Amino acid sequence: MELHHRPRRLRGTAGLRRMVRETRLSPEALIYPVFVKTGTNIQEPIRSMEGHYRYSVDRLGVIFDELLSAGVTKVLFFGIPAGKDAEGSAAYQREGIIPMALRYTAQRYPELFRITDVCLCAYTNHGHCGILAGDQVDNDATLPYLAKIARSHAQAGAQMVAPSDMMDGRVGAIRTALDEGGYSGLPIMAYSAKYCSAFYGPFREAADSAPTSGDRKTYQMDYHNQQEGVRAALRDIKEGADIVMVKPALPYLDVIQKVTEQVDAPVAAYSVSGEYAMIKAAAREGFINEEEAVLESAVSVFRAGASVLISYFAPEIAQGIAQGRIG
Repeated sequence: MELHHRPRRLRGTAGLRRMVRETRLSPEALIYPVFVKTGTNIQEPIRSMEGHYRYSVDRLGVIFDELLSAGVTKVLFFGIPAGKDAEGSAAYQREGIIPMALRYTAQRYPELFRITDVCLCAYTNHGHCGILAGDQVDNDATLPYLAKIARSHAQAGAQMVAPSDMMDGRVGAIRTALDEGGYSGLPIMAYSAKYCSAFYGPFREAADSAPTSGDRKTYQMDYHNQQEGVRAALRDIKEGADIVMVKPALPYLDVIQKVTEQVDAPVAAYSVSGEYAMIKAAAREGFINEEEAVLESAVSVFRAGASVLISYFAPEIAQGIAQGRIG
């Protein structure tokens, strides 16, 4: 058979396949979420997230050494406080769990880039991401608290803040607070298109952040909507965000692609706890090859257009890149 064009010519060897890849990955684009808990000598397994732990500040070196060995240099901190109240006051205390983790990391592991989650859900006794007025989250009343959290993180050494609360106007409020506090150079990675998803369950166990009543449908986005995610990202850029995020990742590849096409800013994607738990569970039963599924999933997110990936599999992905299996 005469064929002038034979696509298989460029698939014949691993070196050829790597040379002509359309999608390129780098460990520099990976962020690893870290759960930090008040206390000492804690490395507490998270039941629904096999292989992940809650660490006290003095035990963070365990995971940091592992990350650096794999080539992962960026962490996103989530805090689990000793106590909670209606206003989430532990979220912005100078000696709160996140400021302590930031100071420890800056001193002991300065090569790690420090990003902090800005939200109230893990700190409020009702588990919602904002201040309640009756049984509803009061959007505007929440904004000063979020700004206060972000500023406290900046003061403690955060190198980027990531508001995940989904209150309208919170990026602008945080940007203003940072600028007025002398932190105009501190970037914001906004959870812009954060959908109200069934895939957050394991995270809520890990961070002890499930709402005690109701749900988050009035402030997180309806998963039927694609263009709303684009509008949210554009609005956050206008308010001062430097990076926009789509969350979750795999069920929202179409949104990642649309946001990438229409927003002139870096786009991050968060491969969430439910995505992690599904791969782990299927691999444990022998239904899939875990390593192959992890690498394929990661490539799909970058192929959709993301330039940053937050993943609980970040060390495994970095190792896959180093081995030339992806990237």
